[in-house]
Amino acid sequence: MNKFFFRLLVLLMSLSLIGIIVVQVYWFNTSLKNNDEQFRFHVAQVIGNVSERIQKEEAYSFIDKYKKLKDSIGKDPERSDFLEFGYYQRNSKTNETIIYSNNIISEDFNLSSSLFDKKIDSIKLKSFSSKRTTEIYNNAKIDNSSIQHKIAPDVKIQKTGNMAILDNAQFEIFFKDIAAVKPIQERISTEKLNALLKFYLDEYDVKTPFEFGIYSNGLATKIKSEKFRYEKSNTSTIPIFTDNEGNNKYQLMVSFPEKKKFLFSELIGITVLSIIFTLIIIIAYSSALSQLIKQRQISEIKTDFINNMTHEFKTPIATINLALDAIKNPKVIDDHEKVKRYLQMIRDENKRMHAQVENVLRISKLEKRELEINKENNNVHDIIKEAIEHVNLIIEDRQGKIITHLDATRATALLNDVHFTNVIVNILDNAIKYSPNSPIIDLYTENVKDFIIIKIKDHGLGMSKIAQKRIFEKFYREHTGDIHNVKGHGLGLSYVKRIVEDHNAQIFVESEKGKGSTFIIKLPLIN
Repeated sequence: MNKFFFRLLVLLMSLSLIGIIVVQVYWFNTSLKNNDEQFRFHVAQVIGNVSERIQKEEAYSFIDKYKKLKDSIGKDPERSDFLEFGYYQRNSKTNETIIYSNNIISEDFNLSSSLFDKKIDSIKLKSFSSKRTTEIYNNAKIDNSSIQHKIAPDVKIQKTGNMAILDNAQFEIFFKDIAAVKPIQERISTEKLNALLKFYLDEYDVKTPFEFGIYSNGLATKIKSEKFRYEKSNTSTIPIFTDNEGNNKYQLMVSFPEKKKFLFSELIGITVLSIIFTLIIIIAYSSALSQLIKQRQISEIKTDFINNMTHEFKTPIATINLALDAIKNPKVIDDHEKVKRYLQMIRDENKRMHAQVENVLRISKLEKRELEINKENNNVHDIIKEAIEHVNLIIEDRQGKIITHLDATRATALLNDVHFTNVIVNILDNAIKYSPNSPIIDLYTENVKDFIIIKIKDHGLGMSKIAQKRIFEKFYREHTGDIHNVKGHGLGLSYVKRIVEDHNAQIFVESEKGKGSTFIIKLPLIN
């Protein structure tokens, strides 16, 4: 995959993921807003129902009191005509005449409104009834004289009944005037209001703590819950106890301290699932992107490795070919010293190629857990000295030196002498290769609690912060312009780290570009 398509793929995947997250956030905000609107609607219904119920119950109480007082009076009420009206119709073809009359009669039981409230005593409470009469005259001429002489009608229908409309209108007017002068605590109690609110809130499935209060012209009254506090965002208001003029001085206020928690609780299930699925997508996306990047890096590193291996094999092969061609020369073949020297060169180059192959095979076996590492009690200082012997010739050839500071008083550890020697050799070999001038290497040991600390410090090229993080990765080599200016194929330190970890030890690197590097091994001792 070329860089353009790789970047395009990453961009599209990133935009898709961002789009999913934006849609999820939008959905959550919309759902929360819808829940809030639904909550406000239900609360408005609840407090409307409560307000209506309070006023109806107060009216019913008034009517009930009125009926009991009326029934307690034994005498008949005083009757008087309140209103009378009639209707006259005559059919000229059939000579049929219809006369309809309606008398509205008031009945006064002499119940003064002072029986309900001593502050109002100027209103008399009455009830109303109607008497309705329909008279039909056939083939008779009806006029005022006929009515006066009381001609009997052919058909006469009489009906009587209560005037509920007038009664209700009178009751409402009287009731509101009487109730308006009462203090609020005589019209509704805190306990009753709390019970009504709880009943209607449960009916509308609004199950969250609430506080309430009745205010009179903006001032708090005694009818309120203990923790009621007016908050504009969480409080719903409705007027109650409207008077005959349509005015009201009382407002019922209901607040919900845990409103947000309640709204969130209704979305918590689907929101948690949404978050989980989004996280799964993010993790899957991150993992896929990480794998893509790693695959690209591995591809680049493998290409780099092949180039390095090819280069490192080409040199010894060319040397071997030159040596063989020289031996075949008649002038050289008889010179035993030269033949011996060329054969030694062939042997050395062959050994070098063999070492490279062995290094690759060791790493492969380590990864497959096929490499057997038998550990025994060994002196770390002896291992260090043996490793130094392996690189002495190279150090001398480069006119450098290794300075040892073996200050650890306890140096016995459980380790494999061959592999741990290779660990020290690899680190020393790196220190030599990455020192542009004569390599000066300091090697320290010290004891820290039950550990021996080994430090190998050089004064070479050093490495960047990025290289320090990746230096122990297989095939990784830091680029320094010319890919082959330092020989190697990025396997040595990967092998080192695996062997160190197999010994239950740790390895770190400290480095600064241009000032050298320090490799630190922390190895547990035998108690």
